[in-house]
Amino acid sequence: MCKRMNKSNATSSGSKSSSSKQLDSQEPPKHGTKHRPLTPLRILRGVLCLVVFLSTAFMMLVYWAPVTAVMLRFFSVHYSRKATSILFGSWLALWPFLFEKINKTKVVFSGEAVPRGERVLLFSNHRTEVDWMYVWDLALRKGQLGYIKYILKSSLMKLPVFGWGFHILEFISVKRKWEVDELNMRQMLSTFKDPQDPLWLVVFPEGTDYTEKKCIRSQQFAAENGLPILNNVLLPKTKGFYASLHSLRSSLDAVYDVTIAYNDHCCPCFMDNVFGVDPSEVHIHIQRVPLDQIPTSEEGTATWLMEAFRLKDQLLSDFYAQGHFPVEGTEGDLSMLKCLIDISVIIALTSICTYLTFFSFWFKIYVTSACACLASSTYFNIRPSPVLFSLKTLFGSKNTS
Repeated sequence: MCKRMNKSNATSSGSKSSSSKQLDSQEPPKHGTKHRPLTPLRILRGVLCLVVFLSTAFMMLVYWAPVTAVMLRFFSVHYSRKATSILFGSWLALWPFLFEKINKTKVVFSGEAVPRGERVLLFSNHRTEVDWMYVWDLALRKGQLGYIKYILKSSLMKLPVFGWGFHILEFISVKRKWEVDELNMRQMLSTFKDPQDPLWLVVFPEGTDYTEKKCIRSQQFAAENGLPILNNVLLPKTKGFYASLHSLRSSLDAVYDVTIAYNDHCCPCFMDNVFGVDPSEVHIHIQRVPLDQIPTSEEGTATWLMEAFRLKDQLLSDFYAQGHFPVEGTEGDLSMLKCLIDISVIIALTSICTYLTFFSFWFKIYVTSACACLASSTYFNIRPSPVLFSLKTLFGSKNTS
């Protein structure tokens, strides 16, 4: 948490000293050690989990993605999404199992409960590179894990295997330049409007994860432009949030303001999660925002979002002072039985697919073709349209010409 910048240099040295002391009292202690030691057993367990996750991801993608996300989509986008969500939601459920059951990370939910079956837009602060993975813990509890979608930077789409998964789950990739991203983003959002399709769209308006240097730059910009000076979050970028809300408002049930914090101000990275050394606790606060409380104009939405982040900043300051968010315990623990069933199904399918790959010439050809299909469709951002819809469009254009 970086110190608040002074708006003026005209204050007296006494007031500077008192304000500095006040800010220093709010500043978190430096956190250099992990909550759990990186023992050989944790390394072995982490490597084993990573191998299982990568191998199951690869086999699930090459064997099932061409069926659910390509072939089935030629006939129905709705059923394609449903089949994809069931299969790959089961795989995504491996991660909350790792976090909560293997690593024993305590995930504490607070605020308001999210009803099942809602189509929602969630926006969150972005403390670390793994915040988005902890939203899976909430989505799993609500049966929406396979329907979750993120707006993420385009470089992540280039990750081996995972980039293919992001593509078939219809994540929206952005280059973080609005003049470049606007057209692609609006086109993708237009495909999410069907109220029959469940949807959890997650947006991180800060656009990047929090660091001290980014916080200082954000505060400098705020001071120069008369905006709130924030200590625990960065100033939000409003265009992506407004585009999402504007495109989907008529088909959404609500917007949820999500605030994520970690005990002792730790900033876990991906490998900390894999090896289970950090975090020991994740706190997720949820506030429901009725759609009629958010202005419809772009300027009004931008002002509303800026105020929401000012309140989020205060909420995080209270968390760091008290060690918890208000109204804890809104969600229960994950079902161990359900987790074990999901893992058993995924490993069984992976074992069958692995056997077929090694001992069948024709399945080797299928796997090679599937890899080529997934790589090219991800690189060129290709998603097939239903044949019936394409025919209607074709004949409709002929009739009008």
